[in-house]
Amino acid sequence: MQSKVTHKIEKEVEQVGEVITNSSIWEKITEFLEFKIIDYTYGTGEDVHDIELKVKYVLLVLVVIIATTYLLRWVKKLITRNMPVTDKAKFNTVFSFARWLIYIIVVLIVFDSIGINVTAVFAASAALLIGIGLALQTLFQDIISGIFILIDQTVHVGDIIELEGKVGRVEEIKLRTTRATTVDNKVLIIPNHLYLTNSLYNWTQNGTTTRESVDVGVAYGSDVQLVKKLLLQAATKQKDVLKYPEPAVLFTDFGESSLNFKIVFTINDSFNVRFPKSEIRFEIDKLFRENNVSIPFPQRDIHIIKK
Repeated sequence: MQSKVTHKIEKEVEQVGEVITNSSIWEKITEFLEFKIIDYTYGTGEDVHDIELKVKYVLLVLVVIIATTYLLRWVKKLITRNMPVTDKAKFNTVFSFARWLIYIIVVLIVFDSIGINVTAVFAASAALLIGIGLALQTLFQDIISGIFILIDQTVHVGDIIELEGKVGRVEEIKLRTTRATTVDNKVLIIPNHLYLTNSLYNWTQNGTTTRESVDVGVAYGSDVQLVKKLLLQAATKQKDVLKYPEPAVLFTDFGESSLNFKIVFTINDSFNVRFPKSEIRFEIDKLFRENNVSIPFPQRDIHIIKK
């Protein structure tokens, strides 16, 4: 009894399949799927190659791309589920670049599996790919440098950096560029490849406090102990200068026309260091005038020999 029912069901399924196959609608669908969008042949003799692109191949590629997109979203959500906010932002930047590589690899695999000669496609477009590669050379340098920056974490958002004589506070690190703000509130766009080709100074990698200094020269014959006292007084009077570690005075050199000193101090905001430095210079000038300590200008002695 059961075998008869099974046989009857199989027979009905075969009949439905034959009806669908023989119908005009199915023929139109089949013709549409087999329609050749690209039919290109190049080469001669044994080296002849055919490049065919049918509608069904395009639909297959679209289905695979959609499936890959959902799979990548699921993987991204799974990996970043327990990540801190800062690490999640860095991962998203790197992932956005890796996603396009995955798409390209998947599409090439699909093309190869459906019989399209991928090697032939590359050979036919070799000149175009070389031109694109040369044009995008700097772009890829920036992207690779951006990945290195995000992975080794040499620069963070909020760091104060100096590159090619330009100083700025890092506001945003992207895959291709880094955006920083200068002390004049101007936006500085830095291509990431400059990090690999130039020396980068990170002012705040060891902490927010930095050691700064102001140089000054006094005339020969001045009381050096008095000069030291006045320089310390000028530095400690400024509210931005930290008490610990204490400011220090260095007698740096015997110059051509002056005794050279350096007052060294510590501050919290190195980004705006020009303002406390300016105030210290104002105070030094005031104290030197009050205590008759002169700051000499460059001078030369000329001896004229008469014959």
